[in-house]
Amino acid sequence: MDWQRKANDALVRLTGFQINRVGKVGPAAAVGTPAAEESFRPPADPKVDRLLVAPIFILSPVRSGSTLLRALLNAHSMLHAPHELHVRRLRVEFGTSLAERAMEALGHDRADLEHLLWDRVLHRELVKSGKTFVVDKTPANAFAHRRIAACWPDARFVFLLRHPASVASSWYEAGAGKRTPEEAALDALRYMKAVQRARKALSGCTVRYEDLTADPAAEARRLCDFLGIPWEPEMLAYGEQAVLQKGLGDWKDKIRSGSVQPARDLPRAEEVPESLRPMCESWGYLPRAAEPT
Repeated sequence: MDWQRKANDALVRLTGFQINRVGKVGPAAAVGTPAAEESFRPPADPKVDRLLVAPIFILSPVRSGSTLLRALLNAHSMLHAPHELHVRRLRVEFGTSLAERAMEALGHDRADLEHLLWDRVLHRELVKSGKTFVVDKTPANAFAHRRIAACWPDARFVFLLRHPASVASSWYEAGAGKRTPEEAALDALRYMKAVQRARKALSGCTVRYEDLTADPAAEARRLCDFLGIPWEPEMLAYGEQAVLQKGLGDWKDKIRSGSVQPARDLPRAEEVPESLRPMCESWGYLPRAAEPT
């Protein structure tokens, strides 16, 4: 029923999980299965099925400086890094059972067709830019990192970290009273855990927001080395942004300045919410607690 589908879509948006009816799912599916773990597979023939070559994905929590990093990369002559594109939310629907059967006869399931759509949208954006590689920095991509890696086997990943308590504070401030500080911390923690899972599952380059703002030239050089492109000093003066809109990237005054601004002071250890302490320890922002003897 339509209301059930809408309710399930809302659940996926809020929690990253979906509910499947018992008896209507395949052997690998289960109630409460993460949406990112839906059935999907790599392209049957990457040279035919994919137009993009070596796309770049920034995987980061919300409010972690991804818009700043996007702006720096976009200022490079070979990199096109548009606003958040949310392509993983683009879905394909079969209008009739005949359409589904026809696609099955061609060897395509729904996920295959969605991957073709995602690739075509990003490739069109890249071709319009006249550059060589596309960069997508949508934070929610962290929840679908396995599917993105399957869709583009040659994808490259940049993991952007920031002090978890700073992420939570910024997320609370961006919410304009929509959530309490603790609710903001727990919501931001979902993204941090997704990024952590991605770091364990995928190879890539890790960047810290605090290092990026303290020495942008050194971090930009390191990223260029990882991506196999020449360093360009013009990256540091990224200039005016074409899209500054909530939901598509940062829109605050710092990013409007057109150059890298200092990060806020790091929170003191006693200011870190208890819910974020394990992640702070895991990411090296707090010393690990001593194991009980």
